[in-house]
Amino acid sequence: MLLILALVLAVIIAGFLSLTSTEPVSSKDVGFNVEQDGFTSVDFEVIKDPEATAQCAVQALSENYAVVGWKIVDIGANGVDEGADQGRSTSHRVQLRVDSPAVSGGVNACWLVEDS
Repeated sequence: MLLILALVLAVIIAGFLSLTSTEPVSSKDVGFNVEQDGFTSVDFEVIKDPEATAQCAVQALSENYAVVGWKIVDIGANGVDEGADQGRSTSHRVQLRVDSPAVSGGVNACWLVEDS
């Protein structure tokens, strides 16, 4: 009986933690545009604490899903009056130099950067 109670309690705690924990930073691809020979732009949103600094790896892909452009961009701290959701969501556009024609683009990953 004690084992069953402990198991039920563990499941409840795990469920609570999974519902309340959120990623410290996430991104959402918004758009992609081939601008001119050798360049492509990617539009995306970053969701994070307004006081945090993040970096995002943005990429452009070819028709066969090969990476043809790549850039790591800094997403600095911002005020609560910038973007949406009291500064938690901000929009960004990044221009990438590409090695060959790109057919799509987006954010590969974002992560928080420790202030030094």
